[in-house]
Amino acid sequence: MIEAAEDAGRFIAGRVRSDLDRDRMLTFALARAIEIMGEAASKVSIETRVAAPSVPWREITSMRNRLIHAYYDVDCNILWKTATEEIPALLSLLTAISTDA
Repeated sequence: MIEAAEDAGRFIAGRVRSDLDRDRMLTFALARAIEIMGEAASKVSIETRVAAPSVPWREITSMRNRLIHAYYDVDCNILWKTATEEIPALLSLLTAISTDA
């Protein structure tokens, strides 16, 4: 999950929201990184989920499911907000958890 979150950050570095409208490769790459995070979250053990209740496990998995099943109906505004606001905060949580482990 950490690697995919870091990838998402690299994909959007130096970019602006409108880049998602112009660059389909960026949109696909960002969506894929978020899908990978969601898939990884779905594999996290119950014990880890209980030990790290501040991580929004269910929401991460739900986002993955929405992206996987949306096909070409991905809302770029939500994708951008997720990448610029939610993933950086999540990355901090995940890094702290992995450091404590």
